[in-house]
Amino acid sequence: MNSLIEKRRSVRKFKADAPVSRQQLDRLLDAAMHAPSACNSRPWEFIAVTNRQKLDAIANTHPFAQMCRTASAAIVVVALPQIGEPQEGFYPQDCAAATQNILLEAVDMGLGACWCGVHPKENRIAEMRELFDIPEPKVPFCVIAIGTPDQEPSKKGSFEEAKVSYIL
Repeated sequence: MNSLIEKRRSVRKFKADAPVSRQQLDRLLDAAMHAPSACNSRPWEFIAVTNRQKLDAIANTHPFAQMCRTASAAIVVVALPQIGEPQEGFYPQDCAAATQNILLEAVDMGLGACWCGVHPKENRIAEMRELFDIPEPKVPFCVIAIGTPDQEPSKKGSFEEAKVSYIL
C-alpha cells in the first residue's frame, strides 16, 4: 500500500520561508467540505489563519500546538452542535472526518499538517473561543497547523491483527 493514508504524518516543524497560499487553503477547505456528515448536515465552519500574530497566539495558548510557531497557516475547525434532529450529537464525528480530509489533502499537495485537539477540553475551548471570537453555541473543535515540512517524521501506525475480530 502506497497511499496518502500511509504517507500522512503529524508534522511539527515547518519551513519558515514557504507560505501557504489562499489557493492552497481553499483546496484544503474544499477537501474538508467533501467529508461525510450525518444526514449531510455539515455541522462545521472553518477559520483559515495566516496572520503570524494569531499563529503565535495559538502556540502561546494551546500547550500542544507549539508547531504553530513555524507553521505558515492553520485551520481552526469550528463545530456547530446546534444542528437539530436526527443528526444532533454527531458533530464530533463529522468534524473529525472533515479534519482527516484536510490532513490527507495536505499530503497530496506536498504540505505537512498536525491535528491539535481542542474539543472536549473546556479550558482549550474557552481559550480558542476568546482568541478567535467564536460565539456560543459554536465550539472550537481543533486546530490544524499547516506548512511546508521541515522534517520527515517516521511511520508510527501499522496493521495489528490482534486488534481485529473477524466474524465470518
